[in-house]
Amino acid sequence: MKSLFSYATETRGVTVRVSVSFMPEQSEPGRGRWFWAYHIRIENGARHAVQLLTRHWIITDGRGVKQEVRGEGVVGEQPVIEPGENYDYVSGCPLGTPTGAMEGSYHMVAEDGSTFEAAIPRFTLIGPAVIQ
Repeated sequence: MKSLFSYATETRGVTVRVSVSFMPEQSEPGRGRWFWAYHIRIENGARHAVQLLTRHWIITDGRGVKQEVRGEGVVGEQPVIEPGENYDYVSGCPLGTPTGAMEGSYHMVAEDGSTFEAAIPRFTLIGPAVIQ
């Protein structure tokens, strides 16, 4: 699992894993546009179901400029994740720099009505020109 998902963190039995890929076919470095896809897996290791209600992202570009994004659910859904089950989705992030980072949280509600913030681990966005 670790080889597929390079980043992971756990909050109250909910593990959020992230895998990120640079997307050259959607990037235009000559125009100052770099694009990454990220795959999120949310694993419910708790004893009760949880529902993801909202998301909060902090996106930082290579210049240190931060942008916050908040919204309902993820990819149009507010999934209920049963104990022992996973929820996967893929989304993307454009930046005006060849490097950056993302982190955040999901506002979750447990079956017993309690709410909590499930942390999304900080992960880096590094374009191939920077790696070489």
